[in-house]
Amino acid sequence: MTTKKRNLHLICNAHLDPVWLWEWPEGAAEALSTFRTAAELCENNNTFVFNHNEVILYQWVKEYEPALFQRIQKLVKAGRWHIMGGWYLQPDCNMPSGESFIRQILLGKKYFKENFGVNVTTAINFDPFGHTRGLAQILARSGYDSYLFGRPDAGSQKLPGEEFIWVGYDGSEILAIRFPGWYNTQLGKARKIIEDRFPAQETRHVPCILWGVGNHGGGPSRHDLKDVNQLIQQNQQFNILHSTPEAVFKELKQSRDKLPQHKGDLNPWAIGCYTSQIRIKQKHRQLENELYATEKMASAAAIQKLIQYPQDDLDTATQDLATTQFHDILPGSAIQPVEEAALRQANHGLEIINRIKTRTFFALAAGQPQAKSGQIPVLVYNPHPFPVKTIVECEFNLADQNYDNIFVNVKVHQKGKLLPCQVERELSNIPIEWRKRVVFTATLQPSRMNRFDCDFENLPAKPKPKFQPKNNKITFKTPDLRVVINTRTGLIDKYQAKGADYLAPNSFLPLVIKDNEDPWGMHSNSFPKVTGKFKLASQTEAAWIAGLGTAKLTPVRVIEDGPVRTVIEALFTYGHSFICQQYHLPKQGTQVQVDTRVHWNEKDHMLKLQIATLGKDSQYLGQVAAGVAPLPNDGREAVAQKWVAVTSKQRDAAVTCVNDGIYGSSFNDNNLRLTLLRSPAYSAHPINDRQILPKDRYTPRIDQGERFFRFWFDAGKINERLKNIDREAIVQNEKPMALSFYPPGIGQKPKPALTLSDPVVQLMAFKKAENHRDYIIRVFEPTGRKRATIIEIPPIRKKIKVKLNPFEIKTIRVSPNGKHTFTNLMEKPITK
Repeated sequence: MTTKKRNLHLICNAHLDPVWLWEWPEGAAEALSTFRTAAELCENNNTFVFNHNEVILYQWVKEYEPALFQRIQKLVKAGRWHIMGGWYLQPDCNMPSGESFIRQILLGKKYFKENFGVNVTTAINFDPFGHTRGLAQILARSGYDSYLFGRPDAGSQKLPGEEFIWVGYDGSEILAIRFPGWYNTQLGKARKIIEDRFPAQETRHVPCILWGVGNHGGGPSRHDLKDVNQLIQQNQQFNILHSTPEAVFKELKQSRDKLPQHKGDLNPWAIGCYTSQIRIKQKHRQLENELYATEKMASAAAIQKLIQYPQDDLDTATQDLATTQFHDILPGSAIQPVEEAALRQANHGLEIINRIKTRTFFALAAGQPQAKSGQIPVLVYNPHPFPVKTIVECEFNLADQNYDNIFVNVKVHQKGKLLPCQVERELSNIPIEWRKRVVFTATLQPSRMNRFDCDFENLPAKPKPKFQPKNNKITFKTPDLRVVINTRTGLIDKYQAKGADYLAPNSFLPLVIKDNEDPWGMHSNSFPKVTGKFKLASQTEAAWIAGLGTAKLTPVRVIEDGPVRTVIEALFTYGHSFICQQYHLPKQGTQVQVDTRVHWNEKDHMLKLQIATLGKDSQYLGQVAAGVAPLPNDGREAVAQKWVAVTSKQRDAAVTCVNDGIYGSSFNDNNLRLTLLRSPAYSAHPINDRQILPKDRYTPRIDQGERFFRFWFDAGKINERLKNIDREAIVQNEKPMALSFYPPGIGQKPKPALTLSDPVVQLMAFKKAENHRDYIIRVFEPTGRKRATIIEIPPIRKKIKVKLNPFEIKTIRVSPNGKHTFTNLMEKPITK
């Protein structure tokens, strides 16, 4: 009896990075050439199928060679050219937020449906450097049933099987395959490489091999396709097919009950990419934050007919964001011109958003009364669906320039009530009383404009700080918070919240770690070797760092003090670098803000900020897309998003840290180390033992010069901290907009646009639907517990009760007349 040969699926593709070692015009040129060759091969070979993904490449072809685009449309319709993946591009798959992954898919699926009439059901990410577990839910709720990926390889992460069921934080399941070998083949060697990959297929339920010239495009060559077709005819081991990812998974579904489950992320690989080119990461986060906050503002205005929703402009900014997430841009592995172009593109999106945000802000100021004589109003819009207690900062000009030797103090009122407030140093440096920076504590009502009014009084001079060093310490104390800063080190020796100690001495210490020239960090999973520490500057060094004409400056000083907060500045030096670190200590609450301004000029070294925590059973965890992940507590480098936390069940204690633009960190021996900077060379790729950098010239390094970082630290009992941290993080990232504005006193005050009834559930998105008529509301449960919330939309008199399972995302489409439908992430009604 003859044994039936097993199918072996050949997936021909052309991995083409839009940018990497080249800039985008070269990427576009290669896309045109590659697609032209692939179209010709499809047209001249009856069985051959070419697979390709990434909207951005098709957009270039449509714009620069429309006749080729039309040929591809015909080939797709005929089944000869397969739209693969269905995303805007292959992004980094760890650092974008959950909402950003949804937008990558939404952009992609919408484009391919409109231009090719297809709905892709297998997602692919061949080249990204790891994959967050939260993707499983996002894929399953976006119409995908399967995922094909390459990294990390088996040497970097052992999986329960190379074919498996990937389970998300919420329990969602999709089929997944880590393909063997690699996604491309060398030119002229396709047949040999395919045959060399045969042995790895023997233990697979469904053998599949990827081939085609990649990285800089190319795809299949005529010679390689001829050789592969001969192999198909001559091979006796397999029934070899020109195939597609969907065909592979269709066959794998027959073996689903034999597949193991994987309940974890797909990491690590290239841990240096969590930090390299930090400016791109910070701009990416800023664009994410501004886009999603502005959408919420624009929806609040549009649903009340105050503006026309700016769909086209927001779509353009969304594509700018999606491009900056490309897996050689956001990870920082591309050349310097690509870094500069990415920053330009992010700023392009930010400028679009800034104009929308400002226009929307003025529209939402309708109905605010005119200012009283002698007062200056400050308006603050809170885009969040819950009250926000925060410190508001705002600058404005006094009515006229004042050259007298006086100090103009500002008093902030809300509805006649005096709020805690203080005047701090403005951003400009004009030595007259004219420009004022006011800082005040306020509770902002949800999803609406909040009004504050400023009065003024003349004082002989600015009040001097009350806190001064004593016995080599600056001791800050309120009923809830006690912080001790050592003036001999510039570091925090005590952080006590509500009577409990949470940090050990010498916290917030800048450490210098041994590193190398590789921006990926390919051959390590940790950065353990400390080679130095920043030390407190001497008085002479401090004066030089501050750029003062004086010979000496005390390196640790109180620079601001008032009813809102005390700000203490410390200056540090190391090698060719220096740091200005400021501690913002609040008069209310326990959240401490730390600003770290680094002037970095080291090579082959890394900068980490070390916080020494307490506890013998500490666990490390952090926010990831659509979930909270346990992070390594053994010193291995971890990737997380807006926050990380150190918990001790024995002490029922948690220390949390919110950031606005870093992703890498590590934890070991109770030391939390936030990774700030690296200094590798651009695109310095290790290849065996070959010398990477030339020895006869200067080689530019990444992240040299001035960089700025901001963190918010808090501590308390575990349940309290983990319940609140997600909302705290989104408030610090999607900041309420504050502006001094004299309203015209016309119109009616808008209603609160949207509120949530519970204290935990997150609003991921509030935007116009892709059909341009309805609104999309997306909520997420961030703590891993079942919850329910009531979404109230006062402008249309609508209430919606939503029940959420642990870490579940739910999307609701609401029409202007109040009808609502639960949808998947692609805004399609859910059918059971």
